[in-house]
Amino acid sequence: MPTSTPAEASAGRNLAILALAAMAVALAQTMLIPALGELGEQLDAGPNGVAWTLTGYLLAAAVCTPIIGRLGDMFGKRRLLVISLLVFALGSGLSALGNSLEIVVLGRVLQGLGGGVFPLCFGIVRDEFPRERVPTAIGLLSAIAGIGGGVGLLLGGLIVDHVSYHWIFWAGGIMAALAAVAMQVFIPESPERTPGRIDWRGAAVMTVGLTLPLFAISRAGEWGWLDPRFLGLVLAGLVVLAGFIALQRRTVDPLVDVATLSLPPVLMTNIATLLVGFGMFGSFILVPQLVQAPESTGYGFGADATTTGLLMLPGSLMMLVTGPLSGRIADRSGPRVALALGAVVCGLGLAAMAVLHGSELEVLLCCIVIFAGIGLAFAAMPMLIVEAVPSSQTGQATGVNALVRSIGSSVGSQMTASILAGSVVAAGAGAAGVGHPTEGAFQLAFLLTAGVAIISAVFAMRIPAGVPHHHPPVLEEIGAAAPLGDPAQAVDGTVPKDRV
Repeated sequence: MPTSTPAEASAGRNLAILALAAMAVALAQTMLIPALGELGEQLDAGPNGVAWTLTGYLLAAAVCTPIIGRLGDMFGKRRLLVISLLVFALGSGLSALGNSLEIVVLGRVLQGLGGGVFPLCFGIVRDEFPRERVPTAIGLLSAIAGIGGGVGLLLGGLIVDHVSYHWIFWAGGIMAALAAVAMQVFIPESPERTPGRIDWRGAAVMTVGLTLPLFAISRAGEWGWLDPRFLGLVLAGLVVLAGFIALQRRTVDPLVDVATLSLPPVLMTNIATLLVGFGMFGSFILVPQLVQAPESTGYGFGADATTTGLLMLPGSLMMLVTGPLSGRIADRSGPRVALALGAVVCGLGLAAMAVLHGSELEVLLCCIVIFAGIGLAFAAMPMLIVEAVPSSQTGQATGVNALVRSIGSSVGSQMTASILAGSVVAAGAGAAGVGHPTEGAFQLAFLLTAGVAIISAVFAMRIPAGVPHHHPPVLEEIGAAAPLGDPAQAVDGTVPKDRV
């Protein structure tokens, strides 16, 4: 009976630790959504105030993810990953103990620092894992981003229905703290370093450039997409970001390597990522509202938070299958095929949901299709980035990719929310669904997200192959592939290609 080697056992253990860290952060994205109503009542805050518990987290994660990825390249991925997890745990505890909206939002901002967990995890996988296990490991970690979103809705609903919203924060904090301790004890530090200084000036400019449009997007549902305030903030943010790019080109040790991000494989992958993120988070917002709407609307089921999570759970678990499957597809046909296939499957599921939502079974089956596609796509994104950049820039490049996905998620959630909100106003007095969106609005929102997902598949297939950056196991990367004096080792101390 075959037994695993010590190296395989170590890789399996390390993958479990990285998965725990990724899950803690992934759950934080959606686990609070079912608790927003109770949170507003407990803290005596209106909808706009409570929305900052989501917006604050999103803004912090968007701003800090590429910064933390860059710091991981400079000072060590494991070190920054442990720090990120501990800050995330601190923010979780602060929100759990907070008795005012301001304290809870501050804790959520600290949690947002955990957004750097995913790019750092991807970098550790490439540095430490055997090459043949890298695609599957990255596929699993990527799938957790979507799995955690769906499972978070279920767990959040269970906690809200049976305990208290405080335990939503405690659960995430405990998971992050355990992952940080295990990381420090068992996972070695990555050998790759990118020496340089921290570009604090660039970080400040990027923070302003990202915060302005993301803040505008978070308020679009209240202001309207054509409101001068919205358009002004978006335009100002784009101007600042343009200045940031020009600044990075002239900086000796830039926070973001613009030349690397401009490479066609990286640029096209980020565009596809933006569009897939739009569709994914749009579904997270639409499905709960659809099934929780009262039966009097003619389309809703009047479900509670727990039932909503159960309807989405099978689809979320499907990502455990399609995430690693994406790695196998990438090995045979290339990661761009896996990304395009995932986008098409996700788009078909969203389109089906637009017309097939008359029963809870139909919603459950459509969710399985949607999340199966998301699992395929999400796993392929970092594989494309990892293949296109050298290992010294993994943290930075995957960090920007995670940032782009976050922006897509924000735009998708806000645009779908605006469509639903507009239909409530249009329903008028005396309509059967007063206070709730119309069924036509849900159909339009699902079709919009489906169309965006299909468009992302077109961009995915246009990603050029580029020159893949293959990276050998860590001992070979640091020059320990052959014993001292091994005749197979080249004169200059490098390892011949046939040995790698």
